[in-house]
Amino acid sequence: MNLILAIGILIITGFGGGLLARKIKFPRISGYIIIGVLLSPSLLNVIPSELIRGELSVVTDITLGIIAYLIGGSLKLERLKGLGRGILAITAFQSLGAWLFVGLLIAFLGHLLLPLNSLHASYSQTYLPMAIIIGAVSCATAPAATLAIVHEYRASGPFTTTLLGVVALDDAVAILSTSVAMSFSRMLIAGGSISPYKMLLPPLWEIAGSLALGVGVGFAIIHMSPLAKTRKTLLALVFGMIMLCVGVSRTLGVSPLLANMTMGFVIVNRMSHSEQLFGVIDDIEDVIFAMFFTLAGTHFDLRILSAAGVLSVLIILGRFSGKFLGARIGSSLSHAPESVRKYLGLGLFPKAGVTVGLILLVQREPAFSRIGSLIVSAVLASVIINELIAPPLTKYAIVKAGEAKVSS
Repeated sequence: MNLILAIGILIITGFGGGLLARKIKFPRISGYIIIGVLLSPSLLNVIPSELIRGELSVVTDITLGIIAYLIGGSLKLERLKGLGRGILAITAFQSLGAWLFVGLLIAFLGHLLLPLNSLHASYSQTYLPMAIIIGAVSCATAPAATLAIVHEYRASGPFTTTLLGVVALDDAVAILSTSVAMSFSRMLIAGGSISPYKMLLPPLWEIAGSLALGVGVGFAIIHMSPLAKTRKTLLALVFGMIMLCVGVSRTLGVSPLLANMTMGFVIVNRMSHSEQLFGVIDDIEDVIFAMFFTLAGTHFDLRILSAAGVLSVLIILGRFSGKFLGARIGSSLSHAPESVRKYLGLGLFPKAGVTVGLILLVQREPAFSRIGSLIVSAVLASVIINELIAPPLTKYAIVKAGEAKVSS
């Protein structure tokens, strides 16, 4: 097996899995991931583990850069100001709720349900970092499923506007929270005393460096875009800059996700006609996502299925409770309409791209070698389950809120 052959297999088989999933009314991402699991070293062993954790990691880097860039492009200040403080309050409470509930469930029950058999690792070097990181990743909400349902039922109104606003902000919160969680967890695993200085300085440097890089690359694209006279040359410019931003981020030791998100944010808020700079990504989105999510499935390790299954249940229960209760508290404090208070929490359960990308970044860190495989397998299992049960809940929420223009 070589890199080119592996990429071809990932794209073709992933594409087929996505088509089959749509035939039986499942999200395409579920088809991609299931095909990836079949190709994994722990099942059919079509793609060897050395390639998955080695050369193929470039696929993860590129895809995460694209996803982060598109997230930044959705954060237009004019639109965010128009959405009001209610969306900010709901976003804060439901994100914190997901992090808190998932983290606490794993922190208190993890050592009872998941024996890790680490002879030279303490609770604070295994279960506690795992709880903190998975909790942070659980903040994310996938916008694709939500948008598809909103468009299918032609929904509009205060509930729909609030839902889309919260979903747009969620992934940005997840990127920031995971950056902080990983930095803190590295210190826990390294052992020794933890000072406020050591706890705050690394994430602050990572955030500041990422923001500065993203601003610089964003303005570079703005000034270079007039030179791109066709859609093809514009795609080359945007794609090249995304890769450049990822590469420089890794060289400087800052977050490529946060840097690319900042780049997209700068472009959408500083250019009067920035739509094309994001629209060109549509031309390559399907092939990139088929390759990425199928590759993500190959990280699933069936040898730890029993432990991963227990952990995925804790993730789903904690995230469901945290987001639902957090949305209720945030909407009540901000005096949101009754439909928002009662049903918004049910529309915040989809998770996909950012969640998968963040846990793959975690697995690549040498500091998390003891817990990386378990985290990836558990979160992938929870993603598949969420992608199956979350869309019907979102549909139910929109219909109950009275904003569906097409009957179910």
